[in-house]
Amino acid sequence: MNQENQHLRIGALASAAGVGVETIRYYQRRALLGEPERPHGGLRTYPPAYIDRIRFIKRAQQLGFSLEDIATLLALDSGTGHARAHALAAHRLAEIEAKIGDLEAMRATLSDLIRRCESTHGKVACPIIATLNVEPRVATRPKAKAKGTAQRPGS
Repeated sequence: MNQENQHLRIGALASAAGVGVETIRYYQRRALLGEPERPHGGLRTYPPAYIDRIRFIKRAQQLGFSLEDIATLLALDSGTGHARAHALAAHRLAEIEAKIGDLEAMRATLSDLIRRCESTHGKVACPIIATLNVEPRVATRPKAKAKGTAQRPGS
């Protein structure tokens, strides 16, 4: 019997895909994976193709795509979904670049505070604590809209 025809029980599927059983159930609740019919008196079995689908989901999550975005990517036809996939990836990249900017500003502020602390001697206020008490030194961006209210590309 070849691999393509061998269906897997949920534990074997989870192990082969490198996730837990609860992750598979969660993906099913989120409609990222189908839930096979339960044969009369039997256990559900899953096609081997689900391994690749789960790995796709995990790789997309590692790139920071939301499960909503991943569902959209999974629904796109591989031959016609380029524009939508591009828009989702471009949106994600913009979010990452904004976070990098925030992290660079935080790094610069902390480096400055550490240098100031190292050059302070004697009985004077700690520059780090003093700055945190009175000087808002890290520029912050406006808070993102609550989940579900942000405008997605193409929506």
